[in-house]
Amino acid sequence: MLDVVVVGAGPVGLFMGLLLLQRGHRVRILERRTGRGTRSRAIGIHPPALAELERAGVAQELVRAGVHITRGVAYSQRRKVAELPFSSDPAFPFILAVPQTVTEKVLEDAVLEVDEAAIARGVNVLEVCDDGPNVRVRAASSAGSQEFTAHLVIVADGAHSSLRCRFAPNVPSNSYPDAYLMGDFPDSTGHGADAVLYLEPAGIVESFPLPGGVRRWVVRLGAPATGATADTLAGLVESRTGEVLEPAGNTMLSAFEVQSRLLPRMVHGRVVMLGDAAHEISPIGGQGMNLGWLDAAALSPIIDASLAGTDVGALLQDFEKTRRKAAVRASRQAGLNMALGRPLPPAAMTVRNRLFAGLLGMPGVTQLVERRFTMR
Repeated sequence: MLDVVVVGAGPVGLFMGLLLLQRGHRVRILERRTGRGTRSRAIGIHPPALAELERAGVAQELVRAGVHITRGVAYSQRRKVAELPFSSDPAFPFILAVPQTVTEKVLEDAVLEVDEAAIARGVNVLEVCDDGPNVRVRAASSAGSQEFTAHLVIVADGAHSSLRCRFAPNVPSNSYPDAYLMGDFPDSTGHGADAVLYLEPAGIVESFPLPGGVRRWVVRLGAPATGATADTLAGLVESRTGEVLEPAGNTMLSAFEVQSRLLPRMVHGRVVMLGDAAHEISPIGGQGMNLGWLDAAALSPIIDASLAGTDVGALLQDFEKTRRKAAVRASRQAGLNMALGRPLPPAAMTVRNRLFAGLLGMPGVTQLVERRFTMR
C-alpha cells in the first residue's frame, strides 16, 4: 500500500515525488518511457520556481549548470528597440536557462537518493479507479500486468495526458494561428547571456543562451513546418535577423504548433491533475514547467496534512482556485507573447516598436512587465 502514486516522470512528476518523499511518504513514480528524455524543450526556470527548488535542495546544482539571463533585448530591422532587466528578485536575480535533460537528471538523482525504488520506468498506466478510501492504478509493463494501490494519485503525464479524458472528458482546446520552428546551434552572436527578441515584419525570432556556447532559436511561422531541416531554420534566421547559424552544429530541431487547455477542475476525488495535464498553455514565454512546479509546491503540504488525517477539503478548494487563477494569468501572458511576435507591415511594426520602447522607458511599466515575464 502506497501513500501516493505519481503518473509521469517528467520535471513536474519528479518534483512532486521528491517533495512527498522528503516528507516521509511512500511514493511510486510511474513512467511509460524506459529512460529519461533526450530532447530538451523546456529550458527557462523563473525565480518563483527556483525558490521552490531551493527549498527542496536542488536549485543550486541547477544554478551552477545553467546560464543566468539577467536581461532581455529587443531588436527590429537590425536596430535595438528596448531592453528589459530580469534582475530585481533578491534571491534569484535572473532567469535560469538550463537544458531540460539536465533538469530531469538533477531531479531524478535527488528522488533516487531518498528512495532508490521510487521510480518505475517502462510502466504504462492503463486505468486509475478511485474506490473511495483508496485508488487503484492498473498498468502494464514488459513484466506483465501490474496494480498499485495508494491513498492518492497525482497525474503529471504532460500535455498529452492519457488520463485527462478519463477524469475531464470533453474539455476543448483552443488553437492559435501560430506555428514555430526551433533549434539549438553554436552561439556566434556575441549576445552572451542576453535573451534576444527580433521583432521583424515577417514574424518574431527569439534567441536564448544555453550552457556550452549554445543558443536556442525559435522562429514564428505562418503555417506548420513540414520537412524542415537545420538549413531551413538557419535560412529563416538569417533572412529575418542577419544572424548566420551553422547548420552542421545543430543539436536539436523541433517544429510545433500551439494550443491551450485549462481544466475546470484539478481535483477529482483522490486524483489530482498537475502541470500540463491540468493546464496546457503556449510554450512561448517558458511558463509551463514552472507553473507545474508551483502546483506541486502548493499541493505537497495539503497532501501531507491529508495523509495525517486532517480534513483538507477547504484547503483543496483554495488550491484549485489559486492555481487555476495562476494558470489563467500564465495563459494570457503567453497569448500576449504570441501576439507580440505576429507579422506586421513595416510601417505598423515601426509604430508598435516605438510605443513598446516608450512604455519600457517608464520605470513603473518596466517593473510590471518584468514581474509578468518572470512569473513574480
